[in-house]
Amino acid sequence: QVQLVESGGGLVQAGGSLKLSCAASGRTFSSYAMGWFRQAPGKEREFVAGISWGDGRTYYAESVKGRFTISRDNAKNTVYLQMNSLKQEDTAVYFCAQGARAFHYSNPAAGTDFGSWGQGTQVTVSS
Repeated sequence: QVQLVESGGGLVQAGGSLKLSCAASGRTFSSYAMGWFRQAPGKEREFVAGISWGDGRTYYAESVKGRFTISRDNAKNTVYLQMNSLKQEDTAVYFCAQGARAFHYSNPAAGTDFGSWGQGTQVTVSS
């Protein structure tokens, strides 16, 4: 059974930084793409960043490109999201997700490529 546990959320001032972590268990971590999504109040869930298995190719939403960095540590079964230059519009619940199929990541920004989700961690950016 896959378990994804996010941590690192909190309250930060605009312009500040946070680093989210997601610890995964239940499958061979290195074989699966990982992603971060977020959902703000009253809005649809949206893609933030994704990282493939193997070569660790990364993908970002335009809104976070240049400010956020996704990375993974296969030895620790953990994926990270370093968030810098945070803006109020980054306020949301952030969810970690793991690919639905091993060695598969065909549509980086689509939630459909992901089959397991964490409970989410709140990120609040104040002015």
